[in-house]
Amino acid sequence: MAKVSTNISIDAEVKKQAQELFAALGIDLSTAINIYLKKAIAEQGIPFDVRVETPNAETIAAMDEFKEMMKNPQAYKRYPSFKAAMSEVLDNA
Repeated sequence: MAKVSTNISIDAEVKKQAQELFAALGIDLSTAINIYLKKAIAEQGIPFDVRVETPNAETIAAMDEFKEMMKNPQAYKRYPSFKAAMSEVLDNA
């Protein structure tokens, strides 16, 4: 199959991270992009979900609680180990 050269603009840090990932997989960026394009053609669309992830109310509440815990760690009980925390949780279940 004849090859053609194509220019694309991508963020420098994204390119660097992608090249490191693909090198670990034993392929180069050009090969990875060709794999993506062939998969898109085979599926007749983008081969993965492209959507905005909106956290549900429970997840938002958990994230807000975590932020509060980070701001005021002294207001929350600490445990010497994960096992100790789990013991308390399971004992109160």
